[in-house]
Amino acid sequence: MTNLVTGGAGFIGSHLCERLLERGDEVFVIDNLSTGSFNNIRHLKDKKKFHLIITETTDRKVLEPIIAQCDVIYHLAAAVGVMKIIAEPIRTIETNVLGTHTILTLAAKYNKKILISSTSEVYGKANSVPFKENDDCVLGPTLKSRWSYACSKMLDEFLAFAYYKEKGLPVIIVRLFNIVGPRQTGRYGMVIPRFVKQALEGKPITVFGDGKQSRCFLYVSEAVEALIKLTENEEAVGQVVNIGSTEEVTIEELARKVKQITNSSSEIIYVPYDEAYETGFEDMKRRIPDITKANKLIGFKPTKDIDFIIKSIIEWVKSGGQLTI
Repeated sequence: MTNLVTGGAGFIGSHLCERLLERGDEVFVIDNLSTGSFNNIRHLKDKKKFHLIITETTDRKVLEPIIAQCDVIYHLAAAVGVMKIIAEPIRTIETNVLGTHTILTLAAKYNKKILISSTSEVYGKANSVPFKENDDCVLGPTLKSRWSYACSKMLDEFLAFAYYKEKGLPVIIVRLFNIVGPRQTGRYGMVIPRFVKQALEGKPITVFGDGKQSRCFLYVSEAVEALIKLTENEEAVGQVVNIGSTEEVTIEELARKVKQITNSSSEIIYVPYDEAYETGFEDMKRRIPDITKANKLIGFKPTKDIDFIIKSIIEWVKSGGQLTI
C-alpha cells in the first residue's frame, strides 16, 4: 500500500507512519512542522519507503502527484491545542478548513479513500454523555475563539460528507478523544505531558479550573491501530466514528495520579480558567465517547489504562524524550 499522511511529523501522525512502515507500506508525509517536529520522525528518515515533504496542505502542486499514486490518505494535519487555538484563531480556521478542502478536492479527482481526523471538540457543550456520533453538537458563541477549532472541524466533516454524497468519494471521519503517549508535548495545553513534566521537575502541578472536569485518555498505539483498521473496512466508508477510551478520570485525580507515580513532591495548585486561557473561557465538565460503533466495525476495545499511559510517558522522558510546555 502507498499512503499519504498529512501531519505525519506530529504526535499521532509519527506513530501512524511508524506502524505503516512496519507492515511494509510506502509512506509520504506532508507537514509544515508548525506543530509537528522533525524529531518525531528522525528515526524514520533513512527508511527507503519513507518520504517527507515539508510544505502546506494547501500546496496543490506538490500534493497532486502524491495523491494520484497513493491508495489511502490519512488527513491528520490540523491546528491543535486549546492554547494555540486561542492565540492563533485565524491560522486555526484557515489551516483546518482550507487544507481539508484542498485534500478533498484532489482525493475526489483521483477517487482515493480518505480518512479525516476530527475531534471530540465538535460535541461542544452537549451534556448527553456518553457522546454518540449522531448526537447534537452544542457550541458556544462566535465571540469566544475557544469554539473556532470545533467549528472548523465540523465544517471539515460537512465538507467531507458532501464529497461522499455528491461525488461518491470514499470518506471516513474519526472523532478522536484525548489521544496520549510518547512524543506528545504539553506545548499547546495537552494536560498529561504538562503534569508529568511539572512533577518530574518538582514544580507545582497546575490544574486549570476546579479540577472536577473529567476526560478519557486513549494510548496512541491503540488509536493508530483503529485508524488503519477503519480504512480497511468498507463498512466504515461514509461513517463518522468515535475513537477513545471510556475510562473516565477527573483532572484533579489525574494530577494526584501523576504525582504519586512520579513520586514527586510537587504541590498541586488550581489556576482559574480566565488566568490559564482567556476571560470567559468555557470548558466541558465531562467528555466520554460512546464507542459502540467502533467496536462493531473493527472490534475496537481499549486495553491500556491511565496508569499505563502515565508510566509510558515517564519512561519515554527518562529515555531522552523531551516534554515542552
